[in-house]
This record gives sequence, C-alpha cells and structure tokens, in this order.
Amino acid sequence: MREYYVYMMTNVTGMLYTGVTNDLERRVYEHKNKLVKGFTSRYNLTKLVFFESTDDITIAIAREKQIKSWLRKKKIALIETINPKWNDLSKDWYSNPVILRE
Repeated sequence: MREYYVYMMTNVTGMLYTGVTNDLERRVYEHKNKLVKGFTSRYNLTKLVFFESTDDITIAIAREKQIKSWLRKKKIALIETINPKWNDLSKDWYSNPVILRE
C-alpha cells in the first residue's frame, strides 16, 4: 500500500509552504538541498515542521488544498498540535549530513 504525505516546510522567518508527496524523505531532501527550483528554494524553506499521512492520494490532495486555503493563524495552530516548538522533524533522517545553502 502506498503512503501519501501532506507536509509543511518553514524557514528562519517563519514563512510556510504546504505540499503533498508520496515520498516524504526524498521530497524534504530536495527542499533542503534546493534541488528543485521554485518557491521553497527561493525562500530557503528547509525545515519540516508538520506532516500527516494517508493511503489515499485523493484525500492527501484535498487536505493540501484545504490547508493552503487557511489563514496563517490556523496553519500555525495545526503545526503546534504536533510540534509546539517548531523543531525540524527531519533532522535525524539522513545518514550523511545534508548540506544546506543558507
């Protein structure tokens, strides 16, 4: 069974990005190393602060759209339900240090 993830990334200023993927570890690695040009690489969104999973891609996409439509205050409340200190939830995922370009 395949797993799909809705996740939020942030940077040092607290800017938020919400995305969906079927491989969270790979996708976060891409964000951290700016392997895909776009919003997250431009604004240095390299810290994973929230994720949830489902086995239904339709549900994952609907949830991503729902979260994206929320005001920032509601997104922050969601993050803080599982990660009140906004720790990087991916900090111990990689055996080799991830090179971050600040």
